Amino acid sequence: MTSGWAEDGPPAPLLKAEGLVGGYGGMDILNGVDLSVGAGEIVAIVGPNGAGKSTAMKALIGLIPLKAGRVLFDGAEITGEAPERLVARGIAYVPQERNVFRSLTVAENLAMGGFLLRGDLSAALARIYGLFPVLAEKRRQCAGELSGGQRQMVAIGRALMIEPRLLLLDEPTVGLSPKVIGEIFERIRAINQSGVGILMVEQNARAALAIADRGYVLATGRNRFTGPAAALLANREVAEAFLGGAG
Repeated sequence: MTSGWAEDGPPAPLLKAEGLVGGYGGMDILNGVDLSVGAGEIVAIVGPNGAGKSTAMKALIGLIPLKAGRVLFDGAEITGEAPERLVARGIAYVPQERNVFRSLTVAENLAMGGFLLRGDLSAALARIYGLFPVLAEKRRQCAGELSGGQRQMVAIGRALMIEPRLLLLDEPTVGLSPKVIGEIFERIRAINQSGVGILMVEQNARAALAIADRGYVLATGRNRFTGPAAALLANREVAEAFLGGAG
C-alpha cells in the first residue's frame, strides 16, 4: 500500500489530464495539453489570451468534447462525463461569467449549490458564512445588487456547498480591484488549507503563482512551461514572455 506521495515529489494526482485535444466548432484550441492537481495543492494555469486556459478548464468539467486525450479523477477515468456527474464525484466549477443567479438572494444562491445535500443546509451555510462573513451580512440581498467581488464570493461559496475535493476556478479575480483581488486570493488559500485541491485559470499570473504550489504556462494550446510556482516566477524567460517582465 502506498501513502499517496511519491518519493521526493508532489502528492499523487487527484486530477490528471493527458494529451487533451479539442475546441469549438471543429477548431482545436487545445493541442495536447497535460495537467495534474495533487490532493491539497493549488495549481495555477497562466498564459496569454487565446492560449487555451479556459478551454482546458471547460474540457476538464465536461463542457466541451475532446477529440483526444483523457481525464482521470482519483484514479478513475471521467473523460466526457456530464458536469452534473462530476459534481457528484466531488468536483466543483466556478465559471468566469454568469456564475450567480442575479435575481436570487445570496442565501438562495448558496442553497442552489447545495442541491446534492439532503436535509438541513444550516451547517453548510454556516461554513460558507464563516469563510465569507460579508455574505452573512448580505444573505437576504439579491446577488445582482452586490459588488463584483461579493458576487464572486457568492459563486465560490455556492460551489463549496457540496464540500468538493477539487475546486476549478476560471479567472476568479477578473475585473476586480487590487484590494478585492487580495481578499479573493486570501480566501482561496483558506479554502485550500481546509483540504480542497484547487486548479485555477488566472490572468493575474504573478499573484496566482505567488499562492500556488505549481503552475502551467500555456501558449497556443500547448504546455510551454511547467514546474513549481516559485521556479516559474524566478524563470527570466517566463517572466519576460508571460508575466510582464522580470520581477
